[in-house]
Amino acid sequence: MATLTVWKFPTPGGAMDAEQKLLALQQQELIKVIDAAVVTWPAEKKKPKTIQLNSMTAAGAAGGSFWGLLFGILFFVPLLGVAVGAAVGALSGSLVDVGIDDNFIATVREKVTPGSSALFLMSSDAVIEKVSEAFTGDKAELVHSNLVGADEDALRAIFADD
Repeated sequence: MATLTVWKFPTPGGAMDAEQKLLALQQQELIKVIDAAVVTWPAEKKKPKTIQLNSMTAAGAAGGSFWGLLFGILFFVPLLGVAVGAAVGALSGSLVDVGIDDNFIATVREKVTPGSSALFLMSSDAVIEKVSEAFTGDKAELVHSNLVGADEDALRAIFADD
């Protein structure tokens, strides 16, 4: 079963710094990274910067279109207005179909704010206690939503490259 995990960090650079820890955890076989992306949000900026971490995964299982849609819904739609919001709202229904619901979106919006950063991680086979221990000194906060097998397959189908 895949898990979509969000690790929120209290500084704009915290999530990028966590990448090395995540790579070490993967080498120790304490987690299998399927895909990952980072959001950095300096306090003085109106919107965050997003980066897909291709160096961590073989091919990027979900791809940039998944991260683009998810980050658009999380961080940019509230800024775009009603007309664009309605169009993206229809697309966000696809995310609900794969286990990413309004509660998850609201929680991430509430926690990932200017002056912070977040590591978005699609993974499996995590030894969660060891992964949590690795981020303890970073004051990271875990927000996550599990995807069951069928949800993972549906997610891959929605965002598969043609």
